Amino acid sequence: MAEKLERRYIPITDIELRQSEEDGQRKISGYAAVFNKRSENLGGFVEVLRPGAFRKALEKGPDVKCLFNHDPGSLLARTKNGTLTIEENTVGLKFEAVLADTSMARDVWELIQRGDVDQCSFAFSVAKDGDKFSEQKDGLYLREIYEVDVLADVSPVVYPAYSQTSVSVRSTKEVLDSHVSTLRAQEQELEIEQARARRVREAELLQIQTGGK
Repeated sequence: MAEKLERRYIPITDIELRQSEEDGQRKISGYAAVFNKRSENLGGFVEVLRPGAFRKALEKGPDVKCLFNHDPGSLLARTKNGTLTIEENTVGLKFEAVLADTSMARDVWELIQRGDVDQCSFAFSVAKDGDKFSEQKDGLYLREIYEVDVLADVSPVVYPAYSQTSVSVRSTKEVLDSHVSTLRAQEQELEIEQARARRVREAELLQIQTGGK
């Protein structure tokens, strides 16, 4: 499943850090994804998540992890044991993580508090027919995501360098290429249908002009 996952990054300027006075637990919360906001250029296309995109994925009760830098070895919290809660609201995908009392988690807390870590990311896969591509006037394609199939993790991250890496460039290019080929096929079908309709209209017009002879 890992090779099928896509990752997206957003600033976490609205992230909150709290320390409970009762038990000393440290919690981070914020949005891992926001709706109706265009992404940066992902390699020929920009992306917009539409409201409701995570609803069905969350209804499955997935065991989502909160990781640092998407590293499975840097686990901060998870939904399975209740230390991570995730919900979709009108803004986007909101999460709250109760950090484990580990040196790594304490380091992440301090890095977020100082502003060294100021990006958040989520790993996901799109459901079959869960997205739509359309060509824009600026030459880019717009990808609208209506349904996420798998939500794997949410992650505070150091920097969104994915768009410059060879793996990510290849990954986003594959996403675009697969949809562009579909779009081109649909356009060809539409052109054939329009040509057929023109021929029918021309034949009908000719019949009228010749009096049905």
